[in-house]
Amino acid sequence: MRALSYGIGQQYFEERDYRGAIRALLPVVEETPDDVGTRLLLARAYYHAALLKPAEEHLLEVLEREPTEYYAHLMLARTLERQSRRDEAGKHRRIAAALTGDDELLKPHRS
Repeated sequence: MRALSYGIGQQYFEERDYRGAIRALLPVVEETPDDVGTRLLLARAYYHAALLKPAEEHLLEVLEREPTEYYAHLMLARTLERQSRRDEAGKHRRIAAALTGDDELLKPHRS
């Protein structure tokens, strides 16, 4: 059942039905809270649905479990920027750039 729910959530995400993805992925994350990949996809769905506080919370959970997950740092920076929290975002941009060696990640995202 977990794999089916994840697959449905991923499909919704790919179709840009982010709220549908959230509905499908949330029970999976609740069932397997240590699954970083599923939690990261859920956080991305929250971000794209403009539900920034839950996105931030799930990204922080990802980073607690996997502090070197560069994409979680990048997404957290973008989430914080959308909340006008640029100073906090800068820290996560610097970490993402350091983890990847890509200085382009230091540039603020324009959405």
